[in-house]
Amino acid sequence: MRAKITYAVTAAVLVVYFVLVGSRGVLLIQNGTLITVTFGVAVLILPVIGIWFLWKNTQFVRKANRLAAELDAEGGLPVDELRRTPGGRIDRDSADEVFARRKTETEDAPDDWRSWFRLAVAYHDARDTPRARKAMQRAIALREGRPPAEA
Repeated sequence: MRAKITYAVTAAVLVVYFVLVGSRGVLLIQNGTLITVTFGVAVLILPVIGIWFLWKNTQFVRKANRLAAELDAEGGLPVDELRRTPGGRIDRDSADEVFARRKTETEDAPDDWRSWFRLAVAYHDARDTPRARKAMQRAIALREGRPPAEA
């Protein structure tokens, strides 16, 4: 729940920032000189890119949460079997062990979105966020019946 609240607050702050930056871009364009119009257009491009990025990330999170809910209803969510350090961090060797099992499971069933979901969690636990995201994107594509993007 804490992650959802953090995401919502961050998204809200970004939207406010985009509005502020966008208003500055409009003011620059309204000034009417060649240089201010050029800068105004350039400034307006930044919020457009930011809004697109925020939208795509929000879609990704919602789809991943839907998969998690479905897997939970089936009783197939991965169990947290990781050892932790005294400070609460995941033990690296433990994450590597679980990752090896999840990788083998995914290699045995490459068209099963459930195994890709669990692999994404294992990548995340092993602190490999880019691969975790790609594995989750593949799980989402497989669940939606789309051909997964090749890495």
